[in-house]
Amino acid sequence: MTTKARTYNHGVSWEEAFGVTQGYCVNGTIYISGQFSHDMQGAFVGEGDIEAQTRQTLENLDRVLKGFGVTRSNIAEMEIFLTNPKEHFEPCVALFKEYVGDHRPAGTLIGVTALAFPHQLIEVRAVAHTD
Repeated sequence: MTTKARTYNHGVSWEEAFGVTQGYCVNGTIYISGQFSHDMQGAFVGEGDIEAQTRQTLENLDRVLKGFGVTRSNIAEMEIFLTNPKEHFEPCVALFKEYVGDHRPAGTLIGVTALAFPHQLIEVRAVAHTD
């Protein structure tokens, strides 16, 4: 049985302009768009600071999960994109492990040359479930 799709947005001004939703849930699976380091007014947070950007990005991921009534223990898979993996791998992985705790979702870390915004060092997308 197919259930009606639900969506979640942070409510920042640029979401409509990009034409995507932060999270899309259908049939118990939540597809979460790439999250990055911004506050709820849409302002970038943590320029040049991988720890600050990672923490804010994961807070934004938590907001999407909460929007569907679930927690990080419902994450099935995470993909982390880093612009400088040689320098940022260790701090990023430490914060990731702190974030997931004893939960062990599938994960991929990908080094990229750039992300959507010039100051952006990290982006995280995920797939979660509602049950």
